[in-house]
Amino acid sequence: MPVELSRADPGTESATDPAGSAQAVLEADGPWCTVVWNDPVNLMSYVEFVFRRYFGYSRLVAEQLMMQVHEEGRAIVSRGSRERAETDVQAMHSFGLQATLEKAGER
Repeated sequence: MPVELSRADPGTESATDPAGSAQAVLEADGPWCTVVWNDPVNLMSYVEFVFRRYFGYSRLVAEQLMMQVHEEGRAIVSRGSRERAETDVQAMHSFGLQATLEKAGER
């Protein structure tokens, strides 16, 4: 099940406002994706924490992405320019998650 990805603005903690409505910042401006892969090491709660902390996703979006990683083996967690996706991949590695760069539509 695809998850709509909206990243929080820098300096904010969540991609949702206090009223609970999601900000309409959809990053579909590039043909590159950051893919996070399932691994036997990291706890589901930790993966959700990383998605919330780094991307600023709401709890609901982070949980949906984490479940997608867990059940389908992978999830696209960000989209954008190649540089942005590379930065996101490196960030996921720094958190100990397995992530790769993928051109959109390759799979």
